[in-house]
Amino acid sequence: MQDSWNIKKILLAEIEKQGGWVNAHSHLDRAYTITPTTLKLGNEHLHKKWEIVDQIKKSSTVDQIYDRMAFAVEQQLSQGVSVIGSFIDVDAVIKDKSIKAATKVREKYKKDLKLVFINQALKGVIEPEARKWFEEGAQFVDIIGGLPGKDAGKEAQHLDILFETAKKHKKMVHVHVDQLNTKEEKETELLIKKTIEHNLIGKVVAIHGISLAAHPLVYRKKIYQQMQQNKIMLIACPTAWIDSRRSEEISVTHNSIAPVEELIKENITVAIGTDNIADVYKPFTDGDMWTELRFLLETCHYYDLKQLVKIATKNGRKVLGIK
Repeated sequence: MQDSWNIKKILLAEIEKQGGWVNAHSHLDRAYTITPTTLKLGNEHLHKKWEIVDQIKKSSTVDQIYDRMAFAVEQQLSQGVSVIGSFIDVDAVIKDKSIKAATKVREKYKKDLKLVFINQALKGVIEPEARKWFEEGAQFVDIIGGLPGKDAGKEAQHLDILFETAKKHKKMVHVHVDQLNTKEEKETELLIKKTIEHNLIGKVVAIHGISLAAHPLVYRKKIYQQMQQNKIMLIACPTAWIDSRRSEEISVTHNSIAPVEELIKENITVAIGTDNIADVYKPFTDGDMWTELRFLLETCHYYDLKQLVKIATKNGRKVLGIK
């Protein structure tokens, strides 16, 4: 019997040839924190989970955070991951514990892979105490991170602070946007507007962007054109949002992932990440890069092998600012 055409084997071989997987978005300092207690809270709303995570951050020591991060890195290395982009929490709850742990992890694995750190603004960036820790994190990390939804009602001000800080430190910006899978969200549109205002063309990356797919095609095309003109890139984390809740909202038929096949057609750089690993947000996510790529290609019905390899490798380095 003739051997079948093994597409997975071909893809994995090509990814290895291109330098290995790039996990462009993760949260290593929270990885492997799921417990029987927190598992019971797994069905809470995203915003409620932001509060639940505080208890973990308060009780964690630097050594415990280091152990979690190191274990996660080891798991990524075992798959052939060569670059990891990881947000780390820096706020009034955890203070600089994740910074200290990340410094140790980077030193330990500096010969094995490239680690790129981004600060998570889980407390927002506007209130004085939150701003203080945001500024502290901005000095340490490689890329400035943002979460406009945490400063609800003041999203534009949140982005202004992110972008001014990025210009001050000459760093890129990664921003969580359009995460709730609803046509009511237009955070990517706001992100584009602020990118133009601050003249950060080619320096801004949207993370998730799943609500884009909830909008009509005419709106999506307008956003794609503006993203392409301003060189705004996107990181998709497929399994992170596959659990998006059903609702009674009427919208176009879509999956709970950014419309990757449309973005690529419009020459927008798309990379891939695992997002959360074995924590209250994603208890069963194990950080497997093949799973993420498989979910992406299946949910978007996208089978261009050359582009899939780029998403897994070259594009990941690009969104992380690695030449």
